[in-house]
Amino acid sequence: MRRYSEPAYRELIGRDHELDVVKRLISGVRGRQSGVLVLRGPAGIGKTALLDHAVKRSRGFDVVRVSGVEAEQELAFAALHQLCAPLLETLDKLPSPQQTALKVVFGLCPGAPPAPLMVGLATLTLLARSAERRPLLCLIDDAQWLDRASAQAIAFLARRLLADPVVLLIATRESAAELHGLPELVLDRLGPADAGALLRSAVAWPVDDQVVLQLIAEAQGNPLAVLELARGQAGDRWAGGYGLPAALTPEDRVQEEFRRRLDQASEDARRLLLIAAADPTGQPSVIFGAAARLGIEETAASVAQATGLVRFAATVTFRHPLVRSAIYRAATDAEQRAAHLALAQATDANVDPDRHAWHLAAATTEPSEAVAAALSDSAARARARGGLAAAAAFLQRAAELTPAGPARSERTLAAAEMKHASGALEDALAALALVERDPIDELQRARASHLRARIAFASRRGSDAPPLLLASARALEAVDPERARTTYLEAFAAAMFAGRLAPPGTLADVAETVRSSPLPLDPAGPEDGLLHGLMTLCTSGLEAAAPILREALGVLHGTAPMSGHGTSWSWLPARLAGDLWDERAWAELSARELQSVRDVGALATLPVALSIRAFILAYRGELTAVESLADEMALAVEVTGLQIAPYPALVLAAVRGREHQFEDLVERTVRSATERGEGYALAVCEHLRALLLNGLGRFTEVSAAVIEREGEMGHAAGSSARATGELVEAAARRGDHLLAQRALERLTESTQTAGTDWALGVEARSRALVSEGALADQLYRESVDRLAGTALALELARSRLLYGEWLRRQRQRAAARQQLRDALDGFLTIGAEGFAARAERALVATGERARRRTVDTRDDLTAQERQIAKLAAAGRSNPEIATRLFLSPRTVEYHLGKVFGKLGIRTRGELITVFPPQDSEAD
Repeated sequence: MRRYSEPAYRELIGRDHELDVVKRLISGVRGRQSGVLVLRGPAGIGKTALLDHAVKRSRGFDVVRVSGVEAEQELAFAALHQLCAPLLETLDKLPSPQQTALKVVFGLCPGAPPAPLMVGLATLTLLARSAERRPLLCLIDDAQWLDRASAQAIAFLARRLLADPVVLLIATRESAAELHGLPELVLDRLGPADAGALLRSAVAWPVDDQVVLQLIAEAQGNPLAVLELARGQAGDRWAGGYGLPAALTPEDRVQEEFRRRLDQASEDARRLLLIAAADPTGQPSVIFGAAARLGIEETAASVAQATGLVRFAATVTFRHPLVRSAIYRAATDAEQRAAHLALAQATDANVDPDRHAWHLAAATTEPSEAVAAALSDSAARARARGGLAAAAAFLQRAAELTPAGPARSERTLAAAEMKHASGALEDALAALALVERDPIDELQRARASHLRARIAFASRRGSDAPPLLLASARALEAVDPERARTTYLEAFAAAMFAGRLAPPGTLADVAETVRSSPLPLDPAGPEDGLLHGLMTLCTSGLEAAAPILREALGVLHGTAPMSGHGTSWSWLPARLAGDLWDERAWAELSARELQSVRDVGALATLPVALSIRAFILAYRGELTAVESLADEMALAVEVTGLQIAPYPALVLAAVRGREHQFEDLVERTVRSATERGEGYALAVCEHLRALLLNGLGRFTEVSAAVIEREGEMGHAAGSSARATGELVEAAARRGDHLLAQRALERLTESTQTAGTDWALGVEARSRALVSEGALADQLYRESVDRLAGTALALELARSRLLYGEWLRRQRQRAAARQQLRDALDGFLTIGAEGFAARAERALVATGERARRRTVDTRDDLTAQERQIAKLAAAGRSNPEIATRLFLSPRTVEYHLGKVFGKLGIRTRGELITVFPPQDSEAD
């Protein structure tokens, strides 16, 4: 066992394994490799001591230390500012968009709220550039109290540190969704022997064994509890053990000991400690300014420091995070309010208006319109910075302090709407209950009903939402026509998600209600155009609706984002572009919607935006990007508790040909979706299973039920028509020509109406499957030619595969080999393993020997290495690649080194031979 004579490190007794892990991390950084570790365990278990030890081990490092503070949880980017503030001298070395992102969120300059991804990238670049001179040690203590915006940025950073000389240690009491998947070390309680050794190390006199055993039992293996209990026992009480207090939890015992020390200090010292505990900034000027306003003598600082609970220096720091909460909780309500009022007075409202307002609110017990108005202003600033959760907290406190009347109801309703947008759906419902308890006007009642319906849709994506939204839209017609229009769009969206599990005629009911509504529709307006187009789609079919929808999408495609971005219907334009087989509009609108949702932090709608984006990227063959979206969606669902099928993960597994992974996902998805009424998920699972089985060449297993379900999502719309296209291929290849012909007829209802190269390319290859001779050859060529003019790499490779297989059956082996080689290269580049294996089997059947080719070597690369290599081959510099892929330049350099080694090349120029220009640009 290691021996630690220094008191500050006694808590590390029994932590040999943990010490070795930290040592290896720091040594790895000296070898130019990043280190990330989450330390998890209850209060007092030794996390802070390990962080202190890391500082001692890191000679030659710059050290930045951040502590989460419970009082700052609602202040967006508060913790991130702590992390970055010592490094801002490097800010001017960042690319301009990244500089602006950090300046805006830290309040250093005005501007639109930056995307969370840009904030994360800017933080990553700032740390990477700061570490160029000396290695950097970043310590995050009490991460369970980080504000959400900071937690997301730090988690983004942690997942992308690889080759920069940065160690990031994160200490937290609880598991957090943001930290899911990061390397983690759980600190267990000490065993009796280590706890006994720790206790004896803290006293300088003989200790009775029975007393030791009793104290160890009460401390329950918690190192800090052992030490504080040892320090709290008078020498004469060690002899016999009489008078020991009854057992409490370790945290309670520690806080009890801290309060005992607090009681021994003078009144002024106690009040000064309370002010320091209530102020999360640790700025001496603010703390002593507040103390002066309460008439506290300057000598109180030395008395307070003598307790061993606090240290006054350039920053005021507490001995342990539990000290702050122990001091604050030991004070009476009146004492706490006095401290906050003094802090509000000492905080310059022009420099830090949000913290000024927050302290003022904490000091206020009676309703105050002035304080409530200041909090409302803080909410507006938080929202402008992209901190929806912080804005909701400010609004809720503002509502609590607003005198009874319409203003209070309005602020409470605004807080509920903000909580819904931030993904805190349970909190939104609680705020709604408060709204409905007060007298409210007809408009507020309609808004409250609308929000309740939106929460039902956001939380479950089930069959209960469409009728609620439809009723809400009707109620809004008389009091808020604009909101009524968008609510009808939400009702359409909810009905589409409910699909086959909605009550019969749900879509038709929505369409009929819109048709008979007194609301005037302006065809030139994009939202009204969408509403008119959806109504026509559901009542008259795609052929009648297509021109209306195409016009509305054309307006949207060429204009700035709508005000509805980030709402529960704003994904519809991208989805409808897919129904019209318009891949360019789908890609543009889905990218715009996802960016807008990220910009405003609308977690309630983020999963849908990610899903719509994932499908078009899969057709384009950008599976690395789809994988990233799947990870982001899993995190968003875990953070918010939203229930929705994992669409990006499903399409990723299907296109890659990962059958076991896909079926596991489907089993969980079908069970959950059926319980909630999310029928769209069932249709998607059937479609993707057909795609997977076709990729694996198991045509007889593709269910003919696909054609029976076709149309359930909207009258021959592209989404369901593409599933029918899978059935054409499977039926034709297994010899069921009647079924193939029937499916083809359904498919052409959609493709002929759409008329795009995508639609007609898929139709041509489908028609070729049921044709013979020269006609089939002509149709296959048409399909390849049309799809070659699109960005749909997966679709192009599939047409080449089918054409090559047909040529082989016609005994045109040379021509077949060329098509099959191109198809195989396409599938390998994409990472579509099932289709690639099918193409390789067909190629071998032509008589071509299976041999190791450049493309096979290329397939040895990981998805991220392949994407970096493609961008480098296209002439992108390391900083440009880093910005594109949200990495640091050094991490890009590290990956390129591995790429060169795997491919057996030495220069970037040689990458062009592996990744030709037409393959080099990522989406």
